[in-house]
Amino acid sequence: MTTHAAAPDELLSVAMLTLGCARNEVDSEELAGRLAADGFRLVTDPAEADTVVVNTCGFVEAAKKDSVDALLEAADLKETGRPRAVVAVGCLAERYGKDLATSLPEADAVLGFDDYADIADRLRGVLAGDTPHPHTPQDRRRLLPISPVDRQAPVAPVTTPRRRLESGPMAPLKLASGCDRRCSFCAIPSFRGSFVSRRPSDVLAEARWLAGEGARELFLVSENSTSYGKDLGDLRLLETLLPELAAIDGVDRVRVSYLQPAETRPGLVSAIAATPGVAPYFDLSFQHASATVLRRMRRFGDPDAFLGLLDQVRAQAPLAGVRSNVIVGFPGETEEDLETLCAFLEAARMDVTGVFGYSDEDGTEAASFTDKLDEDEVWARAQHVTALVEELNAQRAEERLGETVEVLVESVTEGLAEGRAAHQGPEVDGTTSLAPDGDHPAYAVGELVEAVVVDTDGVDLVARPTGVRR
Repeated sequence: MTTHAAAPDELLSVAMLTLGCARNEVDSEELAGRLAADGFRLVTDPAEADTVVVNTCGFVEAAKKDSVDALLEAADLKETGRPRAVVAVGCLAERYGKDLATSLPEADAVLGFDDYADIADRLRGVLAGDTPHPHTPQDRRRLLPISPVDRQAPVAPVTTPRRRLESGPMAPLKLASGCDRRCSFCAIPSFRGSFVSRRPSDVLAEARWLAGEGARELFLVSENSTSYGKDLGDLRLLETLLPELAAIDGVDRVRVSYLQPAETRPGLVSAIAATPGVAPYFDLSFQHASATVLRRMRRFGDPDAFLGLLDQVRAQAPLAGVRSNVIVGFPGETEEDLETLCAFLEAARMDVTGVFGYSDEDGTEAASFTDKLDEDEVWARAQHVTALVEELNAQRAEERLGETVEVLVESVTEGLAEGRAAHQGPEVDGTTSLAPDGDHPAYAVGELVEAVVVDTDGVDLVARPTGVRR
């Protein structure tokens, strides 16, 4: 076994590994900022770090497995490289606490969200040989008042320092934390806590800092963006915040993630669809279309309501991007419910639809339901819907042939550029490749290139530049 002890005048080094959603990326950068401010040296290669911090995801079984695998891989580095400690943080660590520590002794510490403020001291203790007592998980919704307007501190909180871990032209920006909804299939509110909005002044200040760091697209993230402002006394606060964000020097595109259809009001649709600098992009969490299934999910809606919302969107922004996720095989889902979902998907013409087969999540109401479908039936239904949406999404992409798009270049390999148009969100919505443009200089990461769509490959597009670049 090879070990490395830092010299007395050498800063302790730390590498951050992030799994899961863009919300986790922000958490990792806030942790990195705290550590850098408190004397740690940030490194990108885990093999070259004294401590490896793995920011885990605890959303669904596949994500949990990925997080555990990442922890085990990091622990293996202690046998061959510099690392002396592997620390688990994030949703999986918060959700399971002492149980995760017991089942995964390869991790030297399992830290919850309450440890974040003192993360540097925690890591120094672990490196000194201490074993922090892992927390006992609790329902974090009980830590704050029931009434949203009673949750905010009377004075503005100290802004958490942040250190960018990625240098690309897109940066996630946190709007809020937690969720007040009680969806019967979802455990996120229990370990993320109740909904708390960030103050607009803090959001704007961080947005200006991100622009100064080279971010040209701001990706607004939260567990429920449509609730932003309700605990600050103004549920329409997002509509007024979006133009201010879009007006920041250096910011060319603002994108909003995770909208609850039942809370998506006409004013917010207009703000996203028509505000210059805001991407006409609607990440709508439909989850299903059958009113019966949605009620059992503790959600609201039906095909007519959802299609009516999409009509509102496209009346103001005909070329808007629309994405969603659906859960197939929910307890009690009938063949008729499944047909209702499929008919809705065919009518909705969305750009991207994520399909998840239902599985029990610890501590959720749905886990106690007795009318669950057989696992093989859930898998078969998920496969059926996945095949359908792949065809539908490919058709929607083909409808964009001849459309003029503005592509944010995110990578350039041997002169070939790839990025995203306004209707394509980060990571999950496909990309746009730019056809070779021999009449103009090579592309640069962060450049915005106007182009016409000339080909498709599933949800991915190929576009030919028009010569307009900025």
